[in-house]
Amino acid sequence: MAEENTELKTEYRVLARKYRPQNFDDLRGQDVLVKTLKNAIGSGRIAHAFMLTGVRGVGKTTTARIIAKALNYTGADGKAGPTTGATDDCEACRAIAEDRHPDVIEMDAASNTGVDNIREILDSVRYAPSSARYKIYIIDEVHMLSKSAFNALLKTLEEPPEHVKFIFATTEIRKVPVTVLSRCQRFDLRRIEPTTLIELFSDICAQEKAEVDDEAFAMIARAADGSARDGLSILDQAISMAEGAVSADQVKSMLGLADQGRILDLFEAAVTGQTEDALDILDDLYNAGAEPMVVMQDMLDMGHVLTRLHTTKNPENLKGRFPESELSRAHEIAGKLSLPALAKTWQILLAGHQDVMQAPRPQAALEMIIIRLVYAANLPDPERLMKQLEELKKNGGALAAGALGGDGGGAAHPTQMSAAAQKKTEHLGVRAVQSNVHGAGQAATQTKLAAQGQIVANGNLQTLEDIVALFEQNKKMILAGQIFHYVHLISFKGRRLEIALEEDVPPRFVGELTTEIRKLTGHRDWVISIGEMAKGKKTLATIAAEKVKARLKDVMEDPLVSQILTAFPGAEIRDIIEPQEDYEG
Repeated sequence: MAEENTELKTEYRVLARKYRPQNFDDLRGQDVLVKTLKNAIGSGRIAHAFMLTGVRGVGKTTTARIIAKALNYTGADGKAGPTTGATDDCEACRAIAEDRHPDVIEMDAASNTGVDNIREILDSVRYAPSSARYKIYIIDEVHMLSKSAFNALLKTLEEPPEHVKFIFATTEIRKVPVTVLSRCQRFDLRRIEPTTLIELFSDICAQEKAEVDDEAFAMIARAADGSARDGLSILDQAISMAEGAVSADQVKSMLGLADQGRILDLFEAAVTGQTEDALDILDDLYNAGAEPMVVMQDMLDMGHVLTRLHTTKNPENLKGRFPESELSRAHEIAGKLSLPALAKTWQILLAGHQDVMQAPRPQAALEMIIIRLVYAANLPDPERLMKQLEELKKNGGALAAGALGGDGGGAAHPTQMSAAAQKKTEHLGVRAVQSNVHGAGQAATQTKLAAQGQIVANGNLQTLEDIVALFEQNKKMILAGQIFHYVHLISFKGRRLEIALEEDVPPRFVGELTTEIRKLTGHRDWVISIGEMAKGKKTLATIAAEKVKARLKDVMEDPLVSQILTAFPGAEIRDIIEPQEDYEG
């Protein structure tokens, strides 16, 4: 029996519990909270309710216990008052730390969500504490309480007895009713910075007599994502796994991480258009045990790091978040990339993150994203393209070889433009868009409507285009489209309209057209008759299509457009938007 007790006494405690902060001075990374609470306790301005919020593992429950110990501190002689210092010599504080003090009640709202659980608290609130200075209720994950439970708590929370303090902790502050928040003093616990976590790990390892590489510390701090508890759990595992000193390779293997140097190699190969190199690096990472989702996240992080380096030019800001051995190289790569290229890469990776998460074969999805990055790298960014076009105009139309190509794309052949052609391109807007002939025709009728608005408004219609414009102006888009596509005009005299129709025209089209045109113009004497197709002219859709085709042919013969199409194989021009008269090139 004595041997069993000895084993129990020497039972191992995980690092996260063994090195849990015991007073305000032990709390790391929460300077604002510590300063505020110290000042409040020192001056006696102690709130009756506290709301502690933050991500997991930043010290919410620990802070709640430290507050409880500080308020109920009595010292070794039992006569001391509240303190902001050490509480090791206080028996009441030891009982609170071990969760056995009768006046400090900890409750998990996740398993006590109902109004009956809150009623038990409210019934006991009226009674004075048995031995402590304050009766303190610590409710963890308070957002899990039901609506009725919150409502039952409101009145007591607003005007509690002087001997009662409430301390709430939550990771989902938005789920806590505003009526509860307004009755509490709120503290937002910050994520702990990687440098602070590394200092914490180093101090603990010194006490544990464990050897850990600096790079391994950095990896654990990044994996902890601001949580001291998560970081200490990973450190605990790493020390247990290692035989001797903990190395970066061991941590990498344990967490399924990829080497940051190889991630940088992969990123550089992808954004510079080196397909085979990028896929080979990706295969090496996979064979080494790196999870596709982890590689995807690392690529996103790398894009963020390089963008920060490109914009701030200060690598010191990233110490602790990125291996210092790779920082100078990352800074060099960031200087070679433009901001539009980095933004484009970020968007591709961000869209690909969901693909990798949902794909039945994550590694295959990741390979497709890398190929997409390589392809995008061969396209010029808009900023570079505009600068090159400006240089083209300044050089009298001479286009240097490869000027419109991407970093790894095809080069356009140099050519010389005539002065007339150059002038024409300066006043020509060419844009590839997804449009149909109906859209082009509608744009034409809208322009005509703007020029002849008064005539249409008065119902003085003279052409089929005027009728289409009238219907579009009055939001009769279906009828306008049917006229545009199905009607062949034979004659238009006054308010007598003779037309021929396509075979697939809706059966009630003529009746609806007659009714609407009479209503919109205010004239009841409109007559619409059906004539022979042979006498009719082309539909507006056919006329618009022929115009677009003729304009496309004219534009395709332009030297600059020819060079652009040569530089971008597979590109096509689907529509031309003419600039306004006052446009200046």
